[in-house]
Amino acid sequence: MDQQGNKNAAQAFASAFAESLSATLANLTGTPWPFEAVDNLTPPTSNGTPQHFRLTVEGALHGECFIELYQAEATNLIGKIRKQAVDSLTSEHIEELASLFAASTQTLAVSIAEDYGKVTFKVDSVAELAFGGMFVVALKSTGDPDAPPMLLYFDGQLLNSLSSAPNRAERDEAEGRGIHPHNLKMVMDVELNVSLRFGKRQLPLREVLELSSGSVIELDRMVDEPVDLYLDGKLIARGEAVIVDGNYGLRVTEIPQPVSSHFFADRFGREEFTAPGSLRRSLGVRQGTKSLHFRRIAHGYPLSALLCVR
Repeated sequence: MDQQGNKNAAQAFASAFAESLSATLANLTGTPWPFEAVDNLTPPTSNGTPQHFRLTVEGALHGECFIELYQAEATNLIGKIRKQAVDSLTSEHIEELASLFAASTQTLAVSIAEDYGKVTFKVDSVAELAFGGMFVVALKSTGDPDAPPMLLYFDGQLLNSLSSAPNRAERDEAEGRGIHPHNLKMVMDVELNVSLRFGKRQLPLREVLELSSGSVIELDRMVDEPVDLYLDGKLIARGEAVIVDGNYGLRVTEIPQPVSSHFFADRFGREEFTAPGSLRRSLGVRQGTKSLHFRRIAHGYPLSALLCVR
């Protein structure tokens, strides 16, 4: 994942945490107290010893996130929660802040479950930390523009976990790909034509007309690059070209997506697929037939795949 991808992932997580923190504070104080994740905000000037809280994330995401706030912001939070002025932080105040963040992470876990899956958080107060080289996002109180921001620091493990986590659509698609063998029994023995593509090249008409025996055409792929395996014009695998009993073969090294995804829609919709001729003939479909409907049941959901026969 590139730097921009890491930034977007951290910003999305910080925005979700800001919303959860805002909701928790509103419940505690009875008044709106919105926070938002701010991009390109200059970190606050050090004012005393910062207070740090560690969020340990487990489950669908893994890693640690640290909250940093200085005394001005910490006493501001405690004062508004207690509805009285607070001049300095005590151990009791720090425990209250830890409880505040713990309550916020419970809301956060629910809000991000659809995007990342089930996660759990553990919150504890820590001291004497250094954050050299860690990714940071600032949270700013929009209701009090003069209040100093708090900072969220992401360790590498959590940042990678956020960046590489599949989104909801990808998880739903993966879960909807389970194909029941009984529903495919009628076509499991149909032979489909696959082809290897070693490369391609665009040629002007003049060069095409000049082709003759002995002509050499340079393709756009190096000899050590993987070759592509296509089914009816759709890429289904990549691998290394090999020789098998004097014939070309393919040792598969990569499958970009489940082969079944080229045939079946996910459980919330349909997708079109041009049926290979061998499949049309096996099913007795005449040329010009508009569509065939297959239904299957997976994970308790009815699924339909629409084959557009041309």
